[in-house]
Amino acid sequence: MRDGKRWFDGRVALVTGGSSGIGRATALAFARAGARVVVAGRDIERLAETVRLIEGERGEAMFVQADVTQADQVERMVEQTVAEFGRLDAAFNNAGGYRLVGGKRGLTADLDESVWDRVVAVNLKGVWLSMKYEIEQMLELGGGAIVNNSSNDGLRAVPYTSPYVASKHGVIGLTKTAAIEYAKRGIRVNAVCPGWILTTPVKMLMKDEPGAASEMLGEEPIGRLGEPDEVAEAVLWLCSEAASYVTGHALAVDGGYLA
Repeated sequence: MRDGKRWFDGRVALVTGGSSGIGRATALAFARAGARVVVAGRDIERLAETVRLIEGERGEAMFVQADVTQADQVERMVEQTVAEFGRLDAAFNNAGGYRLVGGKRGLTADLDESVWDRVVAVNLKGVWLSMKYEIEQMLELGGGAIVNNSSNDGLRAVPYTSPYVASKHGVIGLTKTAAIEYAKRGIRVNAVCPGWILTTPVKMLMKDEPGAASEMLGEEPIGRLGEPDEVAEAVLWLCSEAASYVTGHALAVDGGYLA
């Protein structure tokens, strides 16, 4: 944490989509706050690099290759976390796609069914599967904290990206429902809703589409795009005891965009 708090000493955190961007930044932040960290995703080389970065700062970490759309792989991800570190206290379900996973922007009625299925599988089913197995383990431990990565697009309408927007709205609905279901059993569930964050896909968009950068900046009241570390700070706070009375909340981290 920026203030040096070791909120997670003795605890274990799991981050899906931990190979880059917001996921990597959050994994590093958990480690700096004292957690032993498991990063999961599909790209072994990039996951290994995240682990090396954590270990380079004297943290403790491991990676698990997992596709969050596959139940057996998600179950194994949680099992390996517990087998290695003995527990699971916090989880950031970050794996997902930017706007359209493998698809193109288009009117709702013009999109292929395969695009819808892929986007919803990664962005929504993947979060549900991760929560399913994380919650089972946290119930055994007696509690825990989960943060799901939605988007500020989960709080508004965005033309030509209906599968993405629907999936991100779905993440918030899933978050709120699970939060109510498990509130009395010691598990808090919240979501973060990032705005324009300087991740690799956003940087590529700014490079490939003339005018994209000025358009993004023009939409941000704070006058700049966000950094992955700034989302990570929000995730850690929501997972920490400092947020012990916060559950079922969708926290916009967007520089005032939605306001």
